Amino acid sequence: MKPIYDNVTVSADFSKVCGRIKPMHGVGQPPLPAYNTYHHYLTEAGIPFSRLHDVGGWMGGGLYVDIPNIFPNFEADENDEANYDFAFTDLVIKHLIDAKCEPYFRLGVTIENLHAVKAHRIFPPADFEKWARICEHVISHYIDGWANGFNYQITYWEIWNEPDDCFKDRYAAMWKGTPEQYYKLYSTTAKHLKSCFGDRIKVGGYGHCGLYEYVQDKELEGIGKEPERIYEFCIQFLHGFMSHIKKENAPLDFFSWHVYDNCHETTAKDFAIIAEHAKYARRILDKYGYPNAESHLNEWNLFTDGKHRSSPVAAAKTLAFMLLMQNTPTDIMCYYDARIGHSAYGGMFNPDTLYPYRNYYSFCQFNTLYSLGEQYHSQTDNPNVYCCAAAKDKKAALVIANTCEHETICDIKIEGISTDDVMILQIDEENLYTLTGKDLRSLPITLKPYSCTEIRILDMDR
Repeated sequence: MKPIYDNVTVSADFSKVCGRIKPMHGVGQPPLPAYNTYHHYLTEAGIPFSRLHDVGGWMGGGLYVDIPNIFPNFEADENDEANYDFAFTDLVIKHLIDAKCEPYFRLGVTIENLHAVKAHRIFPPADFEKWARICEHVISHYIDGWANGFNYQITYWEIWNEPDDCFKDRYAAMWKGTPEQYYKLYSTTAKHLKSCFGDRIKVGGYGHCGLYEYVQDKELEGIGKEPERIYEFCIQFLHGFMSHIKKENAPLDFFSWHVYDNCHETTAKDFAIIAEHAKYARRILDKYGYPNAESHLNEWNLFTDGKHRSSPVAAAKTLAFMLLMQNTPTDIMCYYDARIGHSAYGGMFNPDTLYPYRNYYSFCQFNTLYSLGEQYHSQTDNPNVYCCAAAKDKKAALVIANTCEHETICDIKIEGISTDDVMILQIDEENLYTLTGKDLRSLPITLKPYSCTEIRILDMDR
């Protein structure tokens, strides 16, 4: 039987700068337990941020990050440092800082997926102003040294997560309140925190459940009917939130949102739809007078089934997604997540062997671009092949993600620099981010099915 091939031309022009490589390779919760055994993997992949949500599992393991874990008795005096328990959260954050990975701190609680049995911590705080002051002291502990604390650089402080799941009680695993209660909690807390810390921190929220029904809101006026499904409700919730904070003149340094459900097949068409989510988020922020607010996709995962996590498919499509989103109005992404443990979402580390899945190495490849910093023009003529180019000083890189199911004959055209001194690294069925020993003297090259190719130019002048 005659072999089946795809074809692609990948071009890069290193005379045309087109922006900065953005931190598309952040992650959710880091590897636990709290002792620093696995964080070197974050350092080696250059992971820029770890978003601290759902850390430690059910109710934050009773130890980590969640406000009720740090301040267990809400009736206590919030100004007395003796009423705070920072011990385990201190460990998590210290090890992230040591790993050169900045914590991205979610102020709130862990999801309660078994809330239908009994909900515990996902109700609105009894006193919004007091809750805001508790958050103030948490931040002060980590950036100002309060309560025998630290002077870390922690930029992003996110107020709650997915409060828009309150469409009906059966969905409400994060917020057993009304939309209006969350709007008030956000505006109260954001105003207070910015009054305390100013531009030393960035405050935002709210981990939107998903912008899937953006197609019903082309005019940015809402869906125009009573919501019948949760994601229609989420669009209405977003408009209500933006209207409220604009009326209250509440700060919003960043808006965070999530995507899962459009990733089931992870085809080029699905990727294009998610890119539209990013454009929609930007348009909403601009419409309501927040043009400088950042847009963060801080939960995403393409494969939530264990059989794909160490497959070439997972690595290729994960890298492709990061390359795609680099060219959207998205400022930060955090993959959900980097835990070591049995979970539908733990897509970076094998909980049995404690070694990285193949998927992990796609983050290493994106970091090659991120560490170079400046993006240069690149393109492909095959919708299933993605690429990005970057350079700094005399070094450059071109990264290619092939999501085709067949071998792909790839012609590479690089302009503006010499390609005499190169090394090529590969992720595919046989390779885990392996140096191939090949170069660009013989073109075209063959891209294996579902593969990631990193072309490093070691000296652009040679």
